[in-house]
Amino acid sequence: MSTWLPVAPCTPDGCARHAGAVRAPLPAALLLLTGCTLVLLGVACVPLVRLLGATRRERLVRRWARAVPRAFGVRVTVRRHAPEPAAGGELVVANHISWLDIPLIASVLPGRMLAKREIRHWPLLGPLAALGGTLFIDRDRLRALPAAVRTVTAALRSGSRVVVFPEGSTWCGRGGGAFRPAVFQAAIDAGATVRPVRIAYRAIPPTATATATADDAAGQAAGAVAFVGDDPLAASLWRVVRAAGLTARVDVLAPVPVPGEDGRRALARRARAAVLGPEDPLRPRQTAVASDRANRPAASVHH
Repeated sequence: MSTWLPVAPCTPDGCARHAGAVRAPLPAALLLLTGCTLVLLGVACVPLVRLLGATRRERLVRRWARAVPRAFGVRVTVRRHAPEPAAGGELVVANHISWLDIPLIASVLPGRMLAKREIRHWPLLGPLAALGGTLFIDRDRLRALPAAVRTVTAALRSGSRVVVFPEGSTWCGRGGGAFRPAVFQAAIDAGATVRPVRIAYRAIPPTATATATADDAAGQAAGAVAFVGDDPLAASLWRVVRAAGLTARVDVLAPVPVPGEDGRRALARRARAAVLGPEDPLRPRQTAVASDRANRPAASVHH
C-alpha cells in the first residue's frame, strides 16, 4: 500500500446515505438489471467500436455514456460554460464522487482515462480497458511519478484528451480534496488546454414536481451516489437504484490558463478553485490509509 496517495475522510456509514424518497425493491431491481446490462453491452462492444473512425466512435461513446446514468435512474443536466477547443491535447480535470462520474464525463468529453497499472493485467477488464485507450500508470511508488507525467505528456502532445481526477480519491460531494499537481506538469510540458469539469449530485425532495430538475428544485447533496472508503460496489449500485429523485449536474467550465512560469502547483490551485472553490488552508492534508480506494480492486470503476 502506498504511503503518499491521498484519501478522503468520507466513509460509507457517515456519508453515503439517502434521506429522500425511496423506490420499491422491484422497480429498483429492474433499474439495476437495465443499468448493468447496458454497461456490459458497452464493454462487449469495445473491440468493434475501436474499428470505427474517430468521429463515429466518439459519437457512440457519448450516446452510450449518456444512457448509463439514466438507466440507473439518475437524471442528468449538462451545462457548457465555454465551447470545446477545436484541436490539440486537452487535460480534463474533475472532482470525484462516484463511479457515475466516469460515464457522466464520457458523455460530454470522452477521452483516455488514467488508471493504475494493475488493472492492465485483470481478466477481461484489463484488455478491454487497454482497447479503450486507458493510460496505465504506477500509482503506488513516488519514484514512478516522473514516468507517469511523461506518459500523460506524450498523450496530450499527440492531440488526445486525457481525463483525470486529481483529488486522487473519491469524496462524498459535501467537500473536496486538494488537486494533486503532478498531472498538471504534463499539461504545461505539452502546452495542452486544461478543462475543469464540476460534477454535483442532488436528491430532489419528494414534494418537488414531477418535472423538476436539479436546476429548479432545491435538493440536498445526494449521499446515495457517494462511492467512498471501503464501500462495496454492489452496495453502492443498490443504494443508487433505490434512491428516487437523484439528479446529476455536469458543468463544463472555461479552460484554465496554462502559463508555464506559474508552475504546476499554481495551475492545480486554479483548476481546483474553478471546480470546487479555493481550498481551505486550515484543513489538514489527508494521507493514505488502509481504506484508500485508489489501492482497492473496486477502483476499476473509477477508471
